[in-house]
Amino acid sequence: MTDALQGLNKVLDAEHAAVYAYGVVGARTSGGQRAAASAGFNAHRARRDQIRGLITARGGTPSESGAAYELPFPVAAATDAARLAALVEDRVTAAYLELTAVNDSALRRLAAMAMQECAVRGYGWRPTIAALPGWPAPDPGPSPMGRPSTSPPVSLDQ
Repeated sequence: MTDALQGLNKVLDAEHAAVYAYGVVGARTSGGQRAAASAGFNAHRARRDQIRGLITARGGTPSESGAAYELPFPVAAATDAARLAALVEDRVTAAYLELTAVNDSALRRLAAMAMQECAVRGYGWRPTIAALPGWPAPDPGPSPMGRPSTSPPVSLDQ
């Protein structure tokens, strides 16, 4: 299987999961949030169908959707649903980010546009956005300045 087909199938898996998750989000929301969930559901369904077509056109076999997907946390209320929708957009963005590495300018362009759409949708669910959507958040780790020294100060004047 080529890198392009592997990348497309990985994106397709993410889109399958997103369609499922947005069904859950829609069931736990109302009003404007439900409208946003419906729009997200439809957008991911359309992308899923587009990606399936691209895989088939390239002679590949599209991955099938699971019957159900394990959610990363219980979704009992609208706040949980909003958190899930934001997480879904982050994860789908990450899948498209990997697709930007293939040696096919049309697929890279498609991936970049899809990442932009996911980032905008994710912003609708949480009013913060990562500097580089889809890129793993850095580990804050220890301060780059290190710990304060217990040694006496050194004078640089001679």
